[in-house]
Amino acid sequence: MPPVDPADLTARLIRCASVTPAEGGALGVLQSVLEPAGFACTRVDRGGVANLYARWGRAGANKSLGFNGHTDVVPVGDAAAWTQDPFGAAVVDGWMYGRGATDMKSAVAAFAAAAVDFVAATPPDGAVILAITGDEEGDAEHGTVALLDWIAAQGERMTHCLVGEPTCPDTLGQMMKIGRRGSLTAFVTAVGVQGHSAYPHRAKNPMSALVRLLARLEAEPLDAGTAHFDASTLAITTIDCGNPANNVIPAQGRATVNIRFNDAHSGASLTDWLQGHASAVQQETGVQIGLRVQISGESFLTPPGEFSALLARAVEAETGVVPEPSTSGGTSDARFIKDHCPVVEFGLVGRTMHQVDERVEVAQIHALKAIYARVLRDYFA
Repeated sequence: MPPVDPADLTARLIRCASVTPAEGGALGVLQSVLEPAGFACTRVDRGGVANLYARWGRAGANKSLGFNGHTDVVPVGDAAAWTQDPFGAAVVDGWMYGRGATDMKSAVAAFAAAAVDFVAATPPDGAVILAITGDEEGDAEHGTVALLDWIAAQGERMTHCLVGEPTCPDTLGQMMKIGRRGSLTAFVTAVGVQGHSAYPHRAKNPMSALVRLLARLEAEPLDAGTAHFDASTLAITTIDCGNPANNVIPAQGRATVNIRFNDAHSGASLTDWLQGHASAVQQETGVQIGLRVQISGESFLTPPGEFSALLARAVEAETGVVPEPSTSGGTSDARFIKDHCPVVEFGLVGRTMHQVDERVEVAQIHALKAIYARVLRDYFA
């Protein structure tokens, strides 16, 4: 069997219009490459989301290296603003254009290509697993979570997992992720008494209470950072009351706050902190303040150890760059996998992800395959 060309496979995946949660044929493309190489492929669809579990080797193997990635992509936005077809995979001056080129069809293709070549050349004593979801860019309720539920129900397990999200800010090899900050969104509703703005004493202004609460939240630093994390951050993202009149004090106001937090906190502890401030402002102003909290993921850390060191050596060997272990950035599906097995993330430079004219340097797709191939060889050595 000739080596699998990861750039060609990336192009085939890009040409699948898999805007979340549509599958768009992407998982079928992967199956057509993996199954002839001996991977047992199972569709683990749930809640209208398509997922693929592919395993080479026996179920329940003592050593199973997993790869997690997604083939769903965000919408293209203004298609007229693209210089190339968002689903055309055109190559211009050494760059392949298309939605998902960076985030993260190239990484999925690179690992699949590396895995197929690896098991054909040196069949390992263990299992190689790909857990590919179509629900990372969406609600993430029926994607990697569904795959992990299915794996548990089958009595299978990954001993370690590599997630192929873009991790490098500027150059390939620059950074790997050994953890992620948690993410929490608080939806605040303040209910007062509507009135004429000329007679504010007859009203109870919810906007004043909201402003007071938000000022309190911003004024108190959450922390100064921890050993592996930067300081937690709080951002006010919306303030609104839907009031079209400039002479009416509204009855209700709303605000949204997003917190990205490190391992000094949990979603529960931050919820208590928010509720304490909201209760204090409610008591001070007489305005009723309601709080609804949505926790997208807790912070987590895979402590530097054997697996992250193995990945770092592979990256350095192929690129000459020692990757910085980082916990920066947003959330990823690693937040679900960390409860299943140790997980580390490494992928491409992410500068154009989600942008118009998202693109990847073709040479980097081949370099990423080489890195993943070395990880496979060293892991099972």
